[in-house]
Amino acid sequence: MRHTTHSDTRIGHVHLRVADLDRAVSFYRDVMGFELQQTFGTQAAFLSAGGYHHHIGLNTWDSQQGTPPPPGHTGLYHVAFLYPDRAALARTLTRVIAAGVEIAGAADHGVSEAVYFNDPDGNGIEIYRDRAREDWPRDARGHLKMGNAPLDIAALLAEAAPV
Repeated sequence: MRHTTHSDTRIGHVHLRVADLDRAVSFYRDVMGFELQQTFGTQAAFLSAGGYHHHIGLNTWDSQQGTPPPPGHTGLYHVAFLYPDRAALARTLTRVIAAGVEIAGAADHGVSEAVYFNDPDGNGIEIYRDRAREDWPRDARGHLKMGNAPLDIAALLAEAAPV
């Protein structure tokens, strides 16, 4: 018997261990643009978009002043934040670049456009926007045919008009 998860299931939030809570909150609030919803003392904080209780949890419970895991170890590869459209993605990318964050990569996956970088604790971040489902590339049998083509960052940034 094959079990499938309900089609409306979504990833609700990510909770990250960080070394410095204030630094992490500043990054996710001031650079990424999420709103601080709540703090638990000096060890945890919860941020979101649109007033949701939290999309991002940050804590120093087991990681205060810690270091990122070295390459070659298991752990989170990246967390991906889906933006509603190209302009919203471009506005966030503009803030990321203005904050001096090094872009690790960018790709046109056919189904989406994505930009990759790390937060101050070395956690991988993907910011992306999906194309309309009817525009997703498919092979002759109708299966998704995702790719990894270069993304034109300059063209994306040109769409960063304010709301």
